[in-house]
Amino acid sequence: MTERALRLGTRRSKLAMAQSGQVAEAVRRLTGRDVELVEITTYGDVSREHLAQIGGTGVFVAALREALARGEVDFAVHSLKDLPTTQPDELALAAVPKREDPRDVLIARDGLTFEQLPNGARIGTGSPRRMAQLNAYARTHGLTVETVPIRGNVDTRIGFVRNGELDAVVLAAAGLNRIGRTDEVTDFLSVDFVLPAPGQGALAIECSASDADLAAALAELDDPRTRAAVTAERALLAALEAGCSAPVGALADLLGDGQAVTEMRLRGVVGTTDGSSLVQLSTTGPVPTSHDDAAALGRELADEMLAKGAAGLMGERAL
Repeated sequence: MTERALRLGTRRSKLAMAQSGQVAEAVRRLTGRDVELVEITTYGDVSREHLAQIGGTGVFVAALREALARGEVDFAVHSLKDLPTTQPDELALAAVPKREDPRDVLIARDGLTFEQLPNGARIGTGSPRRMAQLNAYARTHGLTVETVPIRGNVDTRIGFVRNGELDAVVLAAAGLNRIGRTDEVTDFLSVDFVLPAPGQGALAIECSASDADLAAALAELDDPRTRAAVTAERALLAALEAGCSAPVGALADLLGDGQAVTEMRLRGVVGTTDGSSLVQLSTTGPVPTSHDDAAALGRELADEMLAKGAAGLMGERAL
């Protein structure tokens, strides 16, 4: 008797379907079982409000988690940056596969790079984190830019540039790579100027904590270095008590001499959306060998950032 197909819960967007399709293929190869995609519409997909207003974190995740809890799907794939920082006991974060490019990218009219944008250029992004850093980055080039809040899928966002409504939009490199549209990028924004969202470029594969066999099979897809990095980034975010709607950027990268990786560097930034005040700090430590070590690195940097006034920059938390 053949085993029934595993049901993978995914959001319906083209990007979510692409990344879930890649995971489904990997799980088929690992387990020899068929995997079928179950499309689920989340509140974040249907709400027309700006992400900062609907609370950001969790709006794309709750419906998938509810489907898992009800047994309608066996496992789910999320963009890790959408996951709330607290993990529910009944769900296992079974795998964090190897991370895609974590950078943000610019898609601008006429093939322009960020530095070539005209003064007063209108740049679309729904992210306060990007707004804060883009405004600060522009200032270092003697530019002022206007950040315009936008929502919508990749096509909608790029459409604003194509139809002349905006000079540029900022998107995540990882998403464009996954749907094969990197050739539209006009500039890759260096992480020295624009730090990504914590966990950006990484996926999270969740299943019921009670399904030990499936959790063990999915764990084969886990990349320990990616997991250590995103654990540190998310611990920083949690310690800053920031949802997606707060302008927090973070990136952990591994440093070494080419032969061996010896250290992990964690960088964090928090700022006002107009970019006039930023607290930017980094810390370096041994490569974490456990979840607790990685989380401690994040909390340590958050404490230093709070001591430098980060809390005052995050504004009122949306209740």
